[in-house]
Amino acid sequence: MRGLRIGTVVGIPIRLNWTFLIVLPLFAYLIGSQIEVTAEVMNQTMGAGIDPTALTAGVTPWVLGLAAGIGLFGGVLLHEFGHSLVAMRYGYEIDSITLWLLGGLASFTEFPEDWKHEFWIAVAGPIVSLAVGAVCYGVFFFAPTGSNAVVFVFGYLALLNVVLAVFNMLPAFPMDGGRVLRALMARKRPHAQATQQAAAVGKVFAFLMGIIGLLTFQLLLILLAFFIYIAASGEAQQTTLKAAFEDVTVADVMTPREDLHTVTEDTSVADLMSRMFEERHTGYPVMGRNGLVGMVTLEDARSIREVERDAYRVEDVMATEIASVTADTDAMTALQTMQEHGVGRLPVLNDRGELVGLLSRSDLMTAFNIIQTGGTPSVISGRRLGDGQRPL
Repeated sequence: MRGLRIGTVVGIPIRLNWTFLIVLPLFAYLIGSQIEVTAEVMNQTMGAGIDPTALTAGVTPWVLGLAAGIGLFGGVLLHEFGHSLVAMRYGYEIDSITLWLLGGLASFTEFPEDWKHEFWIAVAGPIVSLAVGAVCYGVFFFAPTGSNAVVFVFGYLALLNVVLAVFNMLPAFPMDGGRVLRALMARKRPHAQATQQAAAVGKVFAFLMGIIGLLTFQLLLILLAFFIYIAASGEAQQTTLKAAFEDVTVADVMTPREDLHTVTEDTSVADLMSRMFEERHTGYPVMGRNGLVGMVTLEDARSIREVERDAYRVEDVMATEIASVTADTDAMTALQTMQEHGVGRLPVLNDRGELVGLLSRSDLMTAFNIIQTGGTPSVISGRRLGDGQRPL
């Protein structure tokens, strides 16, 4: 998840996703429009002693709503710092912290597999939220009599931070409680299996949240349920892939150089399309005098109108800035490289920059399916599992 970088704290980039710019004014409006009702509830449950009429004059409700909204997201940011600082103490790198529609998200470059590390990283966020809630309650409690605005904002934030801590501890993976659940499960079972089980629990909670959101017409709860379901499925899949590819390298699954079909940079786009049809390939390495010079795909060729394809050459449409891997790169890293660059195939180069093979998503998925059905890296090593030039 990317966003506008607004600064760096203890080496961690802080970003604002564009959805944050929508949800902050929305929160300010919702808080401000219900300020009188909220003040009455705080009087009854917390003994706040707020004069509601003092908070409803002019633009006061909207100023207080904005202040409470900013304070809420400030608490969310501190919550994410709780996770991040503990993770850094254990040696994990934090890519960034992003504030977005549903709160905050600390992006790790690598998720912990040690159950103790994950447990303490997960609980650190809710502990920080409880601490923030306690500080806000302290300000609320010791505020001078008659300071209605201060009492309202800090009382509101005290309550919300406690709610945030409790809500995050629901065992809805990948929320904090779900990560605690996985950590405890991973004490006596493989990490991948614990992830699958925690993700299944998370999906059940996501389904229940979605039903409650539909029945109560709460859009944010529906969005959160959708996010939990997708995130749980995605992380479970990534963990399963990582476990399966633990001992697999690119050399084990790539299409080797001697089996590759290539084109030259002076091939016409019309001839390229003909070869794609005849050979049923949708991507080719492009070779020049000194070796690999680019990659060309069906999508590149389609960018030229049919009547002009005889006049254009592969060098006019090919991609020259291409991601690549080496034969000894582990398979999971190669898959992540494909995802990061949005490509379906990677040329495999040796130390001299020479093309030695091609790796596609279909090659990786074929290897994964073999491993899942009982195959091992020793079984698939040296065999051609798929065709690196074919699509998924």
